[in-house]
Amino acid sequence: MQAAAIASHRFGYSETSLTALQSDPRGWVLEQFKQPVAMDTGGLIDSVAALQLTREVLKTALAAKPVEPGGKPDDDLGPMTPSRLTLRQTNVKGLQRRWQHAIATPTPVAERWVNFWANHFCVASTKGTMIALVWPHEYEAIRPHAFGNFRELLRAAVVHPAMLLYLDNAQSIGPQSRAGKLRDKGLNENLARELLELHTLGVNSGYTQEDVTQTAHLLTGWTVNPQTGGKAGFVPALHQPGPKTILGKRYAEGPQALDQLLDDLSSHPACASFVATKLARHFVTDDPPAALVVSLERRFRDSSGDLMALATALFSHDLAWSPANPPKFKRPEELVLSAHRVLKIPVASVERAVFELKSMGQAVGQAPSPQGWPDRAEDWLSADALRKRVQWADRFGDLNRHAADARGLARLAWGEDLSQSSRSQIDNADSSAQALALALASPEFQRR
Repeated sequence: MQAAAIASHRFGYSETSLTALQSDPRGWVLEQFKQPVAMDTGGLIDSVAALQLTREVLKTALAAKPVEPGGKPDDDLGPMTPSRLTLRQTNVKGLQRRWQHAIATPTPVAERWVNFWANHFCVASTKGTMIALVWPHEYEAIRPHAFGNFRELLRAAVVHPAMLLYLDNAQSIGPQSRAGKLRDKGLNENLARELLELHTLGVNSGYTQEDVTQTAHLLTGWTVNPQTGGKAGFVPALHQPGPKTILGKRYAEGPQALDQLLDDLSSHPACASFVATKLARHFVTDDPPAALVVSLERRFRDSSGDLMALATALFSHDLAWSPANPPKFKRPEELVLSAHRVLKIPVASVERAVFELKSMGQAVGQAPSPQGWPDRAEDWLSADALRKRVQWADRFGDLNRHAADARGLARLAWGEDLSQSSRSQIDNADSSAQALALALASPEFQRR
């Protein structure tokens, strides 16, 4: 791939034309991190209001038809009550704002950077209490800190109502705490395990099951409930008393231990290695060059987790721009957003787009596990997946046949990277709808 195509399609969300990028593709990318354009969050519901609305909806649903503790997904909440309608509209508005920002922003690479971190610190609406919290987690915890320091981003993402509820720390109680001695409930290790494995150190980084248990003890007390006013807070009665020892270091009882632990995890050598590898894999190629990973790892350590410095190190490195790097395979959401961006058209129906994405294997806001959406080609590339992508391209082309001349657009958007085979198929299409469908189904568009 030429450098301009890498900047547009691999690092960004696809530009309509490569012309403006060709003189300095690297500068075009790096300039975006000097002043990333923030998403407009005005009028969007905050996590406290979202949680209150969710509880109202679940209470109504439970009264009508009892279910297992924890609630159920939004598509199985009984009749469309006013509260449920408001909840659905809230989710649609949050997602629509997010998508339109990706489609229209002048800093698309910076937006991709934000979405990387949202997936790294994944929360999902896979249970009742979470059905309105995924987007507030992104615009309250991730977006304000994605260009700051990793340590600050880590704390904001972990100590947020969405994460505390998603990974069940809100229900975790120290066995020897005041509450633990009175209730038939106990310790939950979900957040502790993912904090070590998915958020900071990575698997096989040297921590033990005892470290996980001790981390879970340290995290007790951090919850969200009526006592905390619907916000994340520390409730001493739930906290496991006594010191905790994690990775050989002793932490005293109390809320201050969390910040001390996050400081230590953020500065751990395994954290730098884990984050560097994930970034290089996501933005560059499935099996990134070792030298690139080492360079990013070093920059993470030397800058104490400065994310702007890390972005600069990534997007200024020659290996990130090497045409020899095998391309990435777009996730369905990336595919759909890049189609809208390259055509400069908004998503007309969020509900339809959500349905299309789910049919292609990505139920937006409902990642299958705390690992988030997978990032390698083999996770998305199969015969059935390709068939559904071609079907989507056909429908999209038909609906947007008048949006652009796909024959000319393909040349502008991919330049010399548009293969002769793709060029010939698009040029010889029977109609404008078919030409657009062939462009979107082409290998050049499916990859980044």
